Amino acid sequence: MDTKTIHINNSIVHYTVEGMGRPVVLLHGFGEDRTVWENQVDYLRHNYQVIVPDIPGSGQSELTGDVSMEGIADVVKQIIDAEDLESVVLIGHSMGGYATLAFAEKYPFALGGFGLFHSTAAADTEEKKETRRKGIAFIEKNGTDAFLKTTIPNLFSEHTKKTAPGIVKNFTERLPVFLKPALKSYYEAMIARPERIDLFSKTELPVLFIIGEQDTVISFEDILKQASMPRVSYIHVLHQSGHMGMLEESEKASAAIEAFLMELK
Repeated sequence: MDTKTIHINNSIVHYTVEGMGRPVVLLHGFGEDRTVWENQVDYLRHNYQVIVPDIPGSGQSELTGDVSMEGIADVVKQIIDAEDLESVVLIGHSMGGYATLAFAEKYPFALGGFGLFHSTAAADTEEKKETRRKGIAFIEKNGTDAFLKTTIPNLFSEHTKKTAPGIVKNFTERLPVFLKPALKSYYEAMIARPERIDLFSKTELPVLFIIGEQDTVISFEDILKQASMPRVSYIHVLHQSGHMGMLEESEKASAAIEAFLMELK
C-alpha cells in the first residue's frame, strides 16, 4: 500500500493507493476516515486500483479552507490528476456521497460511473438542519469525542447491535481524533449543500445505489425513488444494515461494489 500526499492551500491531504486495474475512489463520510473502507480495500485490491483519501480535516489530512461538498470534490479531482488518471469510478458514503454528487455534476468527464453508499441527493430538510445545528452546539460545549461516541452507535442497525456488538464496539473505540473546526465545518457544509436529485435524470453515467434497509439516517423509500431516475441504475439493498453497511455486511457490500465495477467493463 502506498500512502501519498498532495498540498492544497498550504495543507497536506493524505490518501492511499493499493492494487492495480481499473481505478476506483472510495470516499468516507462524516466522523470517519479512510480506514472505514479497510474491508472493501482488502476485497477489491486484487483486481482494481483502490484510491482512498482522508478528506480534509479527517484522519491524517489537514483541514483546508474549503470543505464544502464542491470543495471536497475539487480535492478528489486533484488526487485523480496527481495519479495521472483520465477516469475513475467514485463511490461515497453518506457525506462522501454528497461530495460524489458534487463531483459528478462538476467533473462528469472524469468518471466512468459513480455510486452512493447510504447517501442521498436530497438537500437537508429544515428539521435535519436544526438537528445539525444542535450537533454543532453540542460539539462546541462537549467536544468532538463525546459527540461521536454519543451519536455513532445510533448509525448501526438494531440487528447489528444485538447480533454483532463487537462491530459497534470496535468502530467506536477506533474513532479518529477530530478537531472541533472540522466537524463543525462538515455540518455547516451539509446544511448548505443544494439538492442534486435532477442530476440523476440528466447523467449518462451508470449509478450504483447501496441502501441499508434499516438505515435511520437515509430514508429507504426516498432513496429507492431516486434510484429509479438514472438511465442506468444498479441497486443493492443490505437488509441487515443501518448506515454502516461497509462494516455491518462487509462482504455483501464489497461484492456489490465489485459487481458494479465488473458491469462497467
